[in-house]
Amino acid sequence: MSGENFRDILALLAVARERSFTRAATQLGVSQSALSHTIRALEARLGLRLLTRTTRSVSPTEAGEHLIQRVAPRFDAIAAELAAFAELRDKPAGTIRIAAPDFAAKTVLWPKLSRLQLQYPDINIEIVTEPGMTDIVAERFDAGVRFGDQIAKDMTAVQISPKIRMAIVGAPAYLKNKTLPKTPSDLTIHDCINTRISPRASPYAWELKKGRKKLQVRVEGRWTFNSVYPVIDAAVAGFGLAYVPEELAYPYIKNGQLEAVMEEWCQTFPGLHIFYASKRQSSRAMSLVIEALRHTAGNNS
Repeated sequence: MSGENFRDILALLAVARERSFTRAATQLGVSQSALSHTIRALEARLGLRLLTRTTRSVSPTEAGEHLIQRVAPRFDAIAAELAAFAELRDKPAGTIRIAAPDFAAKTVLWPKLSRLQLQYPDINIEIVTEPGMTDIVAERFDAGVRFGDQIAKDMTAVQISPKIRMAIVGAPAYLKNKTLPKTPSDLTIHDCINTRISPRASPYAWELKKGRKKLQVRVEGRWTFNSVYPVIDAAVAGFGLAYVPEELAYPYIKNGQLEAVMEEWCQTFPGLHIFYASKRQSSRAMSLVIEALRHTAGNNS
């Protein structure tokens, strides 16, 4: 294969990954028109249409997806080998891309990795906040962050936070003159603020537990978000009950803006974990990121 074809396939992978000619062109440092010409030339040489273009998005055709699935791992392997050679330098370097929920990014990743980046300025860190179950391999992330019980068995995982207890909270103004909920069935008479982790998913069911009894409760309400912070804001504003990490609710409980209810039903989940395909820890930069995030007993920072 000619060098021209190699460059053109790299351009195709960038467009497929970004789902946008504009973003891919920026990433590659070329003009959008030049990138479009490159893709059209590749399609012409192969005699196949590789991308479906609309006014709003770009996505691979069946042929394009087949090509991407076959060649992307090979380019990743080459990139990993080159990165390994680059790590022979005195200073670790490279870009580490992590997909994580917003509260994990704010409470764990930012405090720990900002200190790491000051120590190793040649390591670039990209954090993409997302509430869903992103396929980190398909989306070409180096790592992801989830609760420990949500991680696929074929991934390597490292705990990065203590166990996380949940809380059901509401504003005093909302709870005033209402019957306080004591059991999961009582939630049916309350406005509850929902979380939807992806546009096509159902709202998240509140996972409640008392003793050995575990329930997944579907709640109803007027507000639904895909991020925990506006859920807390809506609860503080008096729009209903919210089910959120106790750590995030605590400052509002302490200052009287929120009250906790049904505390005996609130679960404690395994701590947040960073997870990755085993081959991804081959770079020194990745190893440093993992060690900087690793949680040890008695260390809540």
